[in-house]
Amino acid sequence: MDEQLLQLKREIREMIRLDFIIPEDIPAIELYMDQVTQFMDQHLSGNKRDPEDKILTKTMINNYTKNRLLPPPEKKRYSKEHIILLIYIYYLKNVLPIGDIQKILAPMSEQLFDAEKMGKIYEDIYELEKPQYFNIEASTAKAAALVEKKFPKEEDEYLNKMAFIYLLGYDMFSKKRLIEKLIDELPDYPAKTGKEAKASKKKTEKPKKTGVRQAAAKKAAIKPVPHKKPAAKKTAPKKPAARRTGTKKQGE
Repeated sequence: MDEQLLQLKREIREMIRLDFIIPEDIPAIELYMDQVTQFMDQHLSGNKRDPEDKILTKTMINNYTKNRLLPPPEKKRYSKEHIILLIYIYYLKNVLPIGDIQKILAPMSEQLFDAEKMGKIYEDIYELEKPQYFNIEASTAKAAALVEKKFPKEEDEYLNKMAFIYLLGYDMFSKKRLIEKLIDELPDYPAKTGKEAKASKKKTEKPKKTGVRQAAAKKAAIKPVPHKKPAAKKTAPKKPAARRTGTKKQGE
């Protein structure tokens, strides 16, 4: 039985293996959107269920920005902080709705959006993921062993898999309920400050835009004036030309 359990653990280890992005692999330089999607696909492609699945797309990034999960880029370039948030969103979106993710990450995007701070937090969380991976492996193997006792795979493979799926689903649902309760306990103030920050940004941006437009309008208003004056001088000599034709008639 011990040998069977070890073999079962090996199989489970292979099934639950996930691709991770180690902290050292996150680029410190800013990336354009195409480079960000390529980076995520390169490091997380092993998590795809189907080869044609997309890890991250331009549409996803734009939606995350619209829903305030992700701060807007600076001059169309995404920083290390942006990529860290995108990694968190990638894992959370598979189990939580956008509203819950927004509440979780609001302090990150509003108050901790700094390369050094977020880099340190990501490193610490990454270190926690390593032992948790083996905890998941052990608990999953125990669930599979319980199912094997009740529904031996050799006798009925369907019932064996169905019962195993049910136990895993029960485990996921229980943990999701716990996550939801923890999210409900989070304060709402980070989201409010985010709205206020956005409003203040709009206020500061509007005068700049109108100032540029006013300056452009003034320049546009000044430019036609010198063009009109020389045009009038050029047309003025046409009148004496009519007099010359009149003198020609008298000579004739």
